[in-house]
Amino acid sequence: VKLVESGGGLVQPGGSVRLSCSASGFAFNIYVMTWARQAPGKGLEWVSSIGSDGGNIYYQDSVKGRFTISSDNAKSTVYLQMNSLESEDTALYYCVQGSRVTGTRGPGTQVTVSS
Repeated sequence: VKLVESGGGLVQPGGSVRLSCSASGFAFNIYVMTWARQAPGKGLEWVSSIGSDGGNIYYQDSVKGRFTISSDNAKSTVYLQMNSLESEDTALYYCVQGSRVTGTRGPGTQVTVSS
């Protein structure tokens, strides 16, 4: 299993960023995929999950209406569109195989929201 996140960076408050996670080494189209994040000094936190068919989408309350998860089975890639970013969204974002944050994850991509 290999998961590689990309797309992070420094973003101003209110800005947007789109994260991507390229997956390989497993049957991507039969797995739930999850985005999780870890803010400085805090534990790993579940953000959003998407079902294997692109349905059954769930979000943490704090990101509802601002973040959108999607996936492309043909490309074995899952995305996280993040809008209206806040300083509290600053974290290392991970792509995780499965519905739990304890699943196999990639090295992460840093998102820093700051002016």
